[in-house]
Amino acid sequence: MGFLMSVLSGFLLAMVFSVSNGDPLVPALCIFGDSVVDVGNNNNLSTLIKANFPPYGRDFVNHKPTGRFCNGKLATDYTAEYLGFTSYPPAYLSREARGKKVLTGVNFASAASGYYERTARLFRALTLTRQLKYYKLWQRKVVNLVGRTNATNIFSRGIHILSAGSSDFMQNYYINPLLNRVYSPAQFSDILMKSYSTFVQNLYDLGARRIGVTTLPPTGCLPAAVTLFGRGTNECVAKLNKDAISFNKKLNRTSEKLKSKLPGIKLVVFDIYQPLFDLIIKPAESGFFESRKACCGTGTLETSFLCNARSIGTCSNATNYVFWDGFHPSQSANEKLAQSLLEQGFDLIS
Repeated sequence: MGFLMSVLSGFLLAMVFSVSNGDPLVPALCIFGDSVVDVGNNNNLSTLIKANFPPYGRDFVNHKPTGRFCNGKLATDYTAEYLGFTSYPPAYLSREARGKKVLTGVNFASAASGYYERTARLFRALTLTRQLKYYKLWQRKVVNLVGRTNATNIFSRGIHILSAGSSDFMQNYYINPLLNRVYSPAQFSDILMKSYSTFVQNLYDLGARRIGVTTLPPTGCLPAAVTLFGRGTNECVAKLNKDAISFNKKLNRTSEKLKSKLPGIKLVVFDIYQPLFDLIIKPAESGFFESRKACCGTGTLETSFLCNARSIGTCSNATNYVFWDGFHPSQSANEKLAQSLLEQGFDLIS
């Protein structure tokens, strides 16, 4: 109950402060990473990993698919709302990312991307290196619009969120013998940590000072993971969750090292694992009915093009489901997760 009250009080404080001032709590919100936070960049790429068709987006504001891997809003959409923004950071490759609209931040995320460059290349997604190059181009646009001094303030005070790692494991390592026969999960995690450190260092060198990174979720509990690796059971795959926990510990340790060597940086590790795990293990406590199967199709494996308007069995009311498709939370679950993120991330707005 104490944790819940902390979340709610934090949420209310942020909202009251934002509304009373009429401006967002921070000047910009920039987002990097994978399908958990992609809002449509993959729509403009020659990749099969897309979500720009029904039933994706059926519960979104305009009830149309946008490229979000969800029936509605992502956790980062709620985050933008909580911070006081009146619109969501547009996908950098979209037509919406034009003119003054980019001043409050842009979304560079690409579904199937990850810390491991070859993960993104495997699916023709944007690597983190490419996302960072687009970020540099965005910075030039901001400088041209408001001048160097104001732009520097936007870069340093703006929040930068990174969500990656899940695709590296779920869509590459676990199903790729060229990786899992060469590297142990721990060794692969070490490779990903080097990429993470380099990415944060590069962001810092470009003037970013407020950075939030999400942990891995309980990957062994994703409906698709249970189907693929659960050996016929309906339970979370313990080994995958163990790997995720180990990765998350390394992420925290690596982040502490980065904070110690990068003066002035505010680097927050957002724990996604425990809040989502709680929703999965104790769904009824948060108002959910189903946490083992997803809403779309059979609820066991479907994602991207496998989750489509003809998928047989798609639920009529996704609010009862923790998962929308085999890999991604529903809008209702994302709202719960965003509330947790807000409580954890006050250092980024203070």
